[in-house]
Amino acid sequence: MYLFKRKIKMKLLSQIVLLITIMIFSSVFFVSVLFTGMVDDLTEKSLGNQAMTVAKLIAENEEIIHAFEDQNPSKTIQPIAEMTRELAGAGYVVIGNRDGIRYSHHNPINIGKTMGTSNEPVLKEGKSIIYEGTGISGNAIKAKTPIINSKGDVIGVSSVGFLTKDVKESVAKNKASVLKLTLVILLLGVAGAFLIARRVKNLIFNLEPEEISFMFKEKEATLEAIRDAIVTVDSYYQITSMNKRARELLKNHYREKEVTIENSRMRKIIDEVISFKMTLVNQNIILGHQLYIVDSSPIIEEDKVKGVVLTIRPISEIEQINNEVSKIKTISENMRAQNHEYLNKLNTIYGLLNLKQYDRAIEMISGEVRERQDIINFLMSSVKDPLIAACLLGKINRSKELRVSLVIDEESNLIDIPSTEISKSLVTILGNIIDNAMEAVRDRDRINGKVKISFTDIGKDLIFEIEDSGYGIDIELQQIVFTDGYTTKSGENHGIGLAIVKDSIDVLNGHIYMSKSELGGAKFTIVIPKV
Repeated sequence: MYLFKRKIKMKLLSQIVLLITIMIFSSVFFVSVLFTGMVDDLTEKSLGNQAMTVAKLIAENEEIIHAFEDQNPSKTIQPIAEMTRELAGAGYVVIGNRDGIRYSHHNPINIGKTMGTSNEPVLKEGKSIIYEGTGISGNAIKAKTPIINSKGDVIGVSSVGFLTKDVKESVAKNKASVLKLTLVILLLGVAGAFLIARRVKNLIFNLEPEEISFMFKEKEATLEAIRDAIVTVDSYYQITSMNKRARELLKNHYREKEVTIENSRMRKIIDEVISFKMTLVNQNIILGHQLYIVDSSPIIEEDKVKGVVLTIRPISEIEQINNEVSKIKTISENMRAQNHEYLNKLNTIYGLLNLKQYDRAIEMISGEVRERQDIINFLMSSVKDPLIAACLLGKINRSKELRVSLVIDEESNLIDIPSTEISKSLVTILGNIIDNAMEAVRDRDRINGKVKISFTDIGKDLIFEIEDSGYGIDIELQQIVFTDGYTTKSGENHGIGLAIVKDSIDVLNGHIYMSKSELGGAKFTIVIPKV
């Protein structure tokens, strides 16, 4: 049974050709049948009316009416009747008297004989009739009408007939022409059906419906199995498909009815991919107070970008790997900064020893050890949270490498941190602002740049102040520096740091303020409630 089913299974190309062929054949067949029936009906009706018209013309002919009074009426009537028959193309034109005796006939031997059909309705009732009947000339469509003299008396009958054999021959010729046209249309239809079917098959990559259905289900299952959010959009930001993870992630960032991407940062990424026909990777965006990484690739057809595939990876789901990499990176940067710093100082100490400046060398070594130990002791005593302490120590080492003076106010104190989540957010906030401050002062002064940090946990809030000696931030720009994507720097992945800061502060229900620093640059004041 299985093999039998496999044998009779038709491919899509055959199905399309067969379906279109059947539709064309059925349409042409029924139209031809309807046309033929209409032709038969119209021909019969038309010939009957034509026969009646000829019969009445003869019945109203004055010569024929007067000839009825002659001794030999057929002498006058026969030539007129035959001429009329030939002009009208009728099968016969017969004129008879009230007794049914013929005065004319296309076969002269029948003149003087009785007419083959009854004239009673015409002679008695004086009415004209049309009918189909069989006479000595054969089957015909006939019309009979009375011949009335000047006194109003019915003196005879005019009978005109069109032989059906002549009509059928003419109709048969028309039907043959229709049949030829039908065959031509059918052949053109089959050829067109084949071309359409081939076109459809090419558009669907010669796949069968079952294969397309399986590929669709396979694609859907694959997308749903991916933990990252996968979204495809067209050039008008309309979402064409997304997996379950994307629906959960973007539920507040697209319009349900129109399914349109609303996030401005994501729209900018889509525009760049479409404009440059290139893939963008590791683009930072913020969705729902969280930072995500977006990879985007163009969907190209006929050298035109028809859409974009977006892969959105939440950092929270790869936090473990990210933390490990961050730890390694932090250790590496600290070691590099310390190595650079200590190498310079070792070279100085080596020079002092060669110059036999032993007291200066001992003083320098003691000062370095004391400074390092003082910093560590201060952080251990004033900052009880190890994450924040490590962050500040790392920034101090980084500042030495950048030749920026990073100073922490000795009166600063941070003992009461409510939760680990607040600590993690504070590391993000402080890290970004301190980095921006060091870059700002380095851009302005590569030798005497200074960054000052102070913090306190007295009262109900955690308060941090970071100020620098950079160029500062103009008042008109203070409202837009926290906008996602805004930056004054060149290159990729800039303009995200302060946006992350603002978003993290909002999550903690905190506030951030900007003002002019006494050092000459910008001053950021961050207030985070403990509750």
